[in-house]
Amino acid sequence: MKKSEIKFTVELDAQNVPDKMFWDATDREEDGVSETKAISVSIWDNFQKNTLRIDLWTKEMPVDEMKRFCVDTIGGLAQTILSATGDEYMSEEMHHLCDKLVKHLEKEMKQK
Repeated sequence: MKKSEIKFTVELDAQNVPDKMFWDATDREEDGVSETKAISVSIWDNFQKNTLRIDLWTKEMPVDEMKRFCVDTIGGLAQTILSATGDEYMSEEMHHLCDKLVKHLEKEMKQK
């Protein structure tokens, strides 16, 4: 059986706030560790029937990029729900939400 591993390394400051974060995976095409400014991991707890979440971001993550990261995550979930369940309605509703949020972000950027 093939095994794959994803590894996250988080460097914390004196107040335990993420300062730097890195990730690597055994199935990555590129070699070596990559730095990131945000990580969001969701894990289904089959026993409790709920989702465990790990959301981390560095203090260097710009607010506008964090918002974009969240919109991209919702878009990815829209594709996941379609692929995993075939539920086109849920997928489309999530995509519509993403479209609305992108317009909101574009409006914010113009006001700066």
